[in-house]
Amino acid sequence: MTKLSKINDQLMGLSLTELNQVLDMVYDVKTLKAKSVLTVGANVFVVQKTKKTPGVIEKINKTKALVKMRGTLYNVPFSMLEAA
Repeated sequence: MTKLSKINDQLMGLSLTELNQVLDMVYDVKTLKAKSVLTVGANVFVVQKTKKTPGVIEKINKTKALVKMRGTLYNVPFSMLEAA
């Protein structure tokens, strides 16, 4: 059995409240991992539901990064960033 199938089995046994707590933890882990990899000047993709938009990190704040995409600056949460 793979790790993901074991995790899936465990998630199926959780209540809705516990699943919401797990979701919050996953979001926090994604943010921490993004912070450790991303630096100012790094090329990134801003991941949305249906597309990935390339950009460059101009500034890193506490919870979001200022990303230049198509000539405009946007505040983007770390959870939406992916290294290019």
